Amino acid sequence: MNLVGRAAFALLVALVFVSAVGVVWARHQTRSRFVQLQQLNAERDALDVEWGQLKLEQSAFATHGRVEQTARDDLKMVIPRPEEVRIVQP
Repeated sequence: MNLVGRAAFALLVALVFVSAVGVVWARHQTRSRFVQLQQLNAERDALDVEWGQLKLEQSAFATHGRVEQTARDDLKMVIPRPEEVRIVQP
C-alpha cells in the first residue's frame, strides 16, 4: 500500500469512528428527550387531576346555599323585610 492509500484508509477509519460517536450521541439525546417527555406527560396528568379537583371545589363553593350561608354567618347579612325594599326604576 502506498502513502496515498494509507492516508485514504486512515481517513476512512477516522470518518467511521466519528460517525459511530455521532450515532451514540444521537441515541443518547433521543433517550434523554424521551425521558423528559415522559416526565412532562406525568406532570401534565397530575395537573389535569388537580384542575378537576379545583373545578369541583369551585362549584361546591359557588352554590346558592353556600353563598347564602357565608353571607349570613361571616358577613352578618339578613334578608330585608318587604317594607325595607325600594324598587328603583330607570
